[in-house]
Amino acid sequence: MMQDEHIYTLALTRIPGLGLIGACNLVRSLGSASAIFQNRKELKELIPEVSDKLIKALDCPEAFRRAEQELIFAEKNQIQCITLNDASYPTRLKECEDAPLALFYRGNASLNARRVISIVGTRHATAYGEDLCASFVRDLKDLCPDIQIISGLAYGIDIHAHRAALQHGFPTIGVLAHGLDRIYPAAHRKTAIAMMDNGGLLTEFMSETNPDRQNFVKRNRIVAGMSDATIIVESAAKGGALITAELSESYHRDCFAFPGRTSDIYSAGCNELIKKNRASLILSAQDFVEAMGWNSGVTPKAVQRELFPDLSDEESKVVEALQRNLDGVQINTLVVETNIPIQYISSLLFDLEMKGVVRALAGGVYRLI
Repeated sequence: MMQDEHIYTLALTRIPGLGLIGACNLVRSLGSASAIFQNRKELKELIPEVSDKLIKALDCPEAFRRAEQELIFAEKNQIQCITLNDASYPTRLKECEDAPLALFYRGNASLNARRVISIVGTRHATAYGEDLCASFVRDLKDLCPDIQIISGLAYGIDIHAHRAALQHGFPTIGVLAHGLDRIYPAAHRKTAIAMMDNGGLLTEFMSETNPDRQNFVKRNRIVAGMSDATIIVESAAKGGALITAELSESYHRDCFAFPGRTSDIYSAGCNELIKKNRASLILSAQDFVEAMGWNSGVTPKAVQRELFPDLSDEESKVVEALQRNLDGVQINTLVVETNIPIQYISSLLFDLEMKGVVRALAGGVYRLI
C-alpha cells in the first residue's frame, strides 16, 4: 500500500502544469496522493476550485512510468523514498508550505533528530571562515553533543561544516541540488561516502536531474526548513547563504551569523544580516547554545503531575513529554511525541506559559519551569 502511495506521489510531481504548492494543497486536502488519482473523476465535487484542465492533466501515463522507473532505481541503490505521509518525513520541513512531496534519502541518521542545525556560507571560504567553522563544531561537541548538522555539500563553508561534523562525531546530512545518481562536486565524493555512515545524503530530485542553477535555490529551502536554526559563517553581499537565511526567517526559524571585519568581502553578507537584525550575532558555540537554550549541563527538577490538577488531557500530554526531556523539547518533536497537530499544540503551549508551567526558549524550544 505504501509502495502505491510512493508511485502516486512521484507521479503527481510529474503532472504538467501542476506546481509544488498546488500539489501540496491537493495532498493535504484529500490526505494522500493516492486519493487524488483514485478520485480524479469526482475531484471537482471534492475540491470545487480544481480546474477541468488539471483533472485532464492527471491522466498522464508518462508520469507513472517515470515514477515506477525511479522507484526501481531507488530500490536497486538502497535509497529511501519518503513521502509527506511517511513517519520518517522531516516534521520540521513538513510545516513549510512549499515542502517537497517526496524526498530521496540514503543514509543512517534520523531526519527527525532532536536538535538540527544548518551551517552554510560562501563557496569561497577564507582561512578565517574555515577556522571559525572548525572551532564552532569542535566546541559544540562538548557543549551540546546531540546535534545533527546539515549543509549543502558545496565548496567552501558547506564542505568544511560536513568534514568538521564527521571529525567530531556529529551525524551530518548533505542536501543535494540533483539526483542521487551522482555526487556534485565530484571532488567531495569521499566525504559524501563517509557521511552515509554517520548521516546521509538527501534530495527532492529524481535521478538524471542535473545540478542546474535553479535547483540550488530549491535545495536551500530544504536546508533551512529541516533545521531549528541556521548559522551563516561567511557570506558576500550576495549569495546562496543569504537566500538560506531569508528562507529560515520566513519559516520562523532562528538565524545566527558570525561577524567579520568591515573590509572583508566574504563577511559583508553576515555583517548586513546582523546590522538589519535578520540574524543574531554569535562569536562562539557557547553563544549559540545559550541563545537556543540548549545548555545540556543544566537539568531542571522534574515537575510532578499532581502539582497541576487543572490541566486538560492534552496539556497533560505535553507536560508528560516535557518531563521525559527535562532540558527542553523543540515544538516539532512535541508534535510527534504527543500526536497533537502543530496549530493546536501552539495554543496549548501558550496556555501552559500563562499557567507558569512551561517557559519558551529560542528555537521553538519549550522547557518545564
